[in-house]
Amino acid sequence: MQPAVDRSTRAQPVPSLINRRAAIAGSLAVSGVALVPSPLALGTIPNSFPSERKKVCAVVTIYRHNSHADVLIGKILEGWEQNSGPGPKLELVSMYVDQFPDDDLSRALSKKHGFRLCKSIQESIELDTDSVAVDGILSIGEHGEYPHNEFGQHLYPRRRFFSEICDVLERRKKIVPVFNDKHPGPVWQDAEWMMRRAQQLSLPWMAGSSLTVGYRDPDVTLPLNERLDSSMAVGYSGLDIYGFHTLDFLQSLVERRATENQGVRSVQAWPLSELDRLLDLKLFDRELFNQLLQSSGTNLENLRGEIPSAKSPDTAIFLINYEDGLQSYVFMLGSFATSISAGCRSIAGRTIVTRAEERTEPRYPHFAYLLRAIEQMIHSGKPSYAVERTILAAGVLDRALNSLHKGFIELQTPELNLNYACIDYPHAPHASLR
Repeated sequence: MQPAVDRSTRAQPVPSLINRRAAIAGSLAVSGVALVPSPLALGTIPNSFPSERKKVCAVVTIYRHNSHADVLIGKILEGWEQNSGPGPKLELVSMYVDQFPDDDLSRALSKKHGFRLCKSIQESIELDTDSVAVDGILSIGEHGEYPHNEFGQHLYPRRRFFSEICDVLERRKKIVPVFNDKHPGPVWQDAEWMMRRAQQLSLPWMAGSSLTVGYRDPDVTLPLNERLDSSMAVGYSGLDIYGFHTLDFLQSLVERRATENQGVRSVQAWPLSELDRLLDLKLFDRELFNQLLQSSGTNLENLRGEIPSAKSPDTAIFLINYEDGLQSYVFMLGSFATSISAGCRSIAGRTIVTRAEERTEPRYPHFAYLLRAIEQMIHSGKPSYAVERTILAAGVLDRALNSLHKGFIELQTPELNLNYACIDYPHAPHASLR
């Protein structure tokens, strides 16, 4: 963890990856209100793609039924619904798998579909050539037997995967788009290193949660350039695994606000047992909070009755202080909630509350819409939405877990002074799966 610093010694804003891609992605404003001068350059869905398929390789920790590898790569192999129907204009030609449990599917799928199962990441990208033999790379570091650290973070080898991928691209002097499943890192030092490496290579790079592009109930989002008064989210399950999904989903809403800086000034976390105190102090929008509880399937009275004994490692409260003055409270309620919801209230009084739908049929469709965004990047060479959003969510989660571990102190976060332009990319069902 980087030490807390006095505000007078704050670092300058981290240069946006979008700035480094200006020649590719068009002219973007990274200060002032995030306007959208060129919709196509900023990631809107084109009417059609060329008919040819782009060749891709996959670098995965594990491939078993319903793993992230299966519900992403499986849609390349067997269609959007994984039923041999229509699918993306992508062709899987190779795969590197890090671990092979007894229920591994990759060997059988390699024989069925004819892609090469490789012994190294380098082989999966080069395919015995002296160049990069693919048009895009999907790195899926999720699931598998990997250790946890003292903060409860699951230490997937995402940085190792990314480093080996970038080494090949740099050595071969050919850059192709890369997608990183979920958040870079997961520890901040790794996420920051990955961001710097991507900047050095001017790499078209995306990452993030499938929930940000999935179905919502109700089907709403924050209008672009709305001025916000408050925002918050409710999450469930584990702090590391679903804390990220909750933060990325929240950020996909609040990044659309009118702001001069998307960056985060400080992060603090408390145990859930502090909820009654925070409610009594009236530190946040109680009406918005109640709407979020209802949206996420949480009974406040049942929750409050259990709070005094709430010692679950899956519960916590995060406070995010943004550089522009916005505050966001995130209530990780563990088993007290049943879904992720996020909401905000504008200065004009408009309230937006929505729940991330985690539909299971047909075959986890939020991953189909995530793959749709990846497909667009691989065909266009331009990220469909800003990777900085995901890096910010990853950094906030890391700092919140550090705050919990270190006695609930407020951590100043100059390293999260990440400013970027919001890209108006649609969520399901508004991005067509043709």
